[in-house]
Amino acid sequence: MKTRFALAARCLRGIIMPLAVVAAVAACGQQSQQPAESGVDDAGNVTLYTTREPGLIQPLLDAFSEETGIRVDTVFVRDGLNERLRAEGERSPADVVMTVDTGNLLDLVEAGHAQPLQSGVLEAAIPAHLRDPEGRWFALSLRDRVLYAEKDLELDGFAYEDLADPQWKGKVCIRSGQHPYNISLIAAMIARHGEAATEQWLRGVKANLARKAAGGDREVARDILGGICDIGIANAYYVGRMKNSEEGSEQRQWGDAIKVVRPVFSGAEDGGTHVNISGAILARHAPNRDNAVTLLEYLVSDAAQSLYAKANYEYPVKAGVELDPVVASFGELKVDPLPLAEIAANRKLASELVDRVGFDQ
Repeated sequence: MKTRFALAARCLRGIIMPLAVVAAVAACGQQSQQPAESGVDDAGNVTLYTTREPGLIQPLLDAFSEETGIRVDTVFVRDGLNERLRAEGERSPADVVMTVDTGNLLDLVEAGHAQPLQSGVLEAAIPAHLRDPEGRWFALSLRDRVLYAEKDLELDGFAYEDLADPQWKGKVCIRSGQHPYNISLIAAMIARHGEAATEQWLRGVKANLARKAAGGDREVARDILGGICDIGIANAYYVGRMKNSEEGSEQRQWGDAIKVVRPVFSGAEDGGTHVNISGAILARHAPNRDNAVTLLEYLVSDAAQSLYAKANYEYPVKAGVELDPVVASFGELKVDPLPLAEIAANRKLASELVDRVGFDQ
């Protein structure tokens, strides 16, 4: 039923509107009982601006259109998303803006490109610390920052703080400290332990590096296979891509050379694994607001969240969703409960610390 999800989502939004409760419930009841054959095949369009790789999100968008009849006009914006929205102003065709990294989402909010959205569907699916309390941004999937370790290495758990332990001297690989993935982790460390302790930790990690902090996350696995290092920090979803690569390919060999351990922050009773996110905002001037909200709510449905895991190997933001077998093999993900907004507030200081200790030199 192409229109079932759209109708149900509109019903839920209608229910939370104080002045239209009775009418909305009645209308929703009538709409949701309409047979699929009488639904509207062309339910209009929604315009999505996104920095995400087309191949990663297209399966989600195709499934959305199939479910709702709403066409998604996608504009992939590699760089300059903020500048483009600012230049377009009120004439912008953007309805939804999707990107990665909490900092990028907050940059959009602080630039005034988001409008608040109160949605019972989104609030029920997304834990409170993974969305804006004022409804201006929402996490849609999780990217846990994990330990890649040589597959035969015996480890009884791991804390991010252990990266600075002298026992790992000359055995750690990692990408640039200034990469947003690592800036987010360092910012979380600042939120946990403060500036001085984080600087000391960062100096210890630098002293343990097996090579210059550079390359990408997959190069960490490559260099573990090559015997350059024993451990490294990288995003878990790359392992899904590597392990599902063609049999015999280089990436398959990299993925098969490592195991994934989900670190926590030491001394934190409520600790969990640090995550970054992919997320979205409802654009401030969205011309197709209802369809935009329908898309956002679809993206946290069970079907869409499972696609995140199976197509992208990212972790669903919604609990209880079926996982890809590779993702499932990492075990249960306990997410660090630090609010993402609190982590993002330390990003600038994290970047300054990276330069202060010469981490990338």
